[in-house]
Parts: sequence; C-alpha cells; structure tokens
Amino acid sequence: MYPFKIGVMLDSFRLPIDQALVKAAEVGGQGLQVYATYGEMAPENLDTAARREFLSNVKDNGLVISALCGDLGKGFTDPALNPGLIEKSKRILDLAVELETNVVTTHIGRVPDDPADEVYKIMQAACHELAEYADSLKAHFAIETGPEPAARLRTFLDTLGSRGVAVNYDPANLTMCVDDDAVKGVYELKDYIVHTHAKDGMRGTRPPYVEVPLGTGDVKWDGYLKALYEIGYKGFLTIERECGETPEKDIAMAVSFLKGKIA
Repeated sequence: MYPFKIGVMLDSFRLPIDQALVKAAEVGGQGLQVYATYGEMAPENLDTAARREFLSNVKDNGLVISALCGDLGKGFTDPALNPGLIEKSKRILDLAVELETNVVTTHIGRVPDDPADEVYKIMQAACHELAEYADSLKAHFAIETGPEPAARLRTFLDTLGSRGVAVNYDPANLTMCVDDDAVKGVYELKDYIVHTHAKDGMRGTRPPYVEVPLGTGDVKWDGYLKALYEIGYKGFLTIERECGETPEKDIAMAVSFLKGKIA
C-alpha cells in the first residue's frame, strides 16, 4: 500500500555493532541508523579502511544506511560552543556521504517563539552555515521534531531558504513533549521531511515523557502514514526504542506492526 522502507536504530539493540547488524537483519529491517557522535563510529575514530569495512558489513547483512545520528547533545544555542559543534557536525556529514547516505539527524535546541529573540538568531546563524555545507554535498542535516510545535519549526526553516537543514520527523516526540498533532504536523513540514523515526508515546507535555512500544501509544498511525504518503514521502520509517527491558523483542514487534500497516 505504501512505499516506505523500514529501518532500525542500531544503538537500540544495546549490542556491539557487529552483533547489532545481524539482529537488524534478523528482525526484518531494510536499513539502519547509527550514532556517529562517540565511540567507534565517531568520524575521528574511523579511518578509511574502517569506514569501508563497516559499509561492507552493512551490505553483507542485506542492509543500507538510512541516516547517521549526529546529535551532539548541546544544540546550537551557545555562540561560544557553536563553531566547534558545527565543525564536528560537518565531519559527521562527510562520514555519512562516505557511507552512502545523505542524512544526518540532529537536535538544534528549542526554537524560541519570537524571531527577535537573540537565541533564535544564534540558532539561525548556525543553521545557515550547516545548510550551506549540506547543500554543497547534496545532503541534509535533519532536525528531529519535538522541542517545539511543527508550525513553529516550519517558520524557522522557511527563514533559511534551503533544504540543507531539513526534518527528521518523530511523531512520538511531538505527541509526548509538546502535545502537538503529529498528523497535522506532517502537512506543515511536508517540504522538509527527509527521514522519520518510528516511535510511540503517551500524550503529555511534562517530564517524565512516556515512550511505549510501537502501536500502544497515542500516535495515530493510520492517519500519520497516510499523511506521509500524501506528501510524497518514500523514505525510511526508522524504529527507535530508547527504553524498555527487551529492546530486541520490542523492535521485532515494531517491524511486524509497521509491515502490517504499509503492506
């Protein structure tokens, strides 16, 4: 019914990378996303041979890379930190291109309500630089939804004049963190969505946010998938399971759930 592909977040298995690759294939994933901000997958820790070996292992398991996760955990709200964070983000994008994907997902911090806010301008300047670099590689830094309503993020992105900074759409984060309509948000951000996370959660706007197995929360999956299809999205639904005691079981259930929805 729908032309989407199913991916899995490799780190969600909480296993060494080589074992997680096998599990990703075993549960029925077609692609994967992996953190590239620390450890063995950080750009500074992967020489040319190691990059080729990792990509070869991905392909040997019948997978492709849907995106790298480049969230450095600080956003881009501090002008003193931004130069270093931007340079590291660029190196992660370079790595992504070498690994045959053109998407790096990230968090930029919460976009303020007021465009005249100094933090808004600081984030805007950082994203202009990131977008320019991504455009040079025909790639995208994809902001994960959730810190602010979709409409506010759309207004911010429109000021950049580029899809070099785009959107990684996470319907659960919108549902859990800002009580936003995740279906309506697809249409609001339709020009920018280049990657998605398949995650579920319970509605609410205050911590602790409640993430739950796919299909058991407040995300309206039928409407959400229909909306993605109607805007022409054909990319990955990448399963992310950030909590729970049985990640492999939850991920396998999520793959089965999505296959039932998109078949």
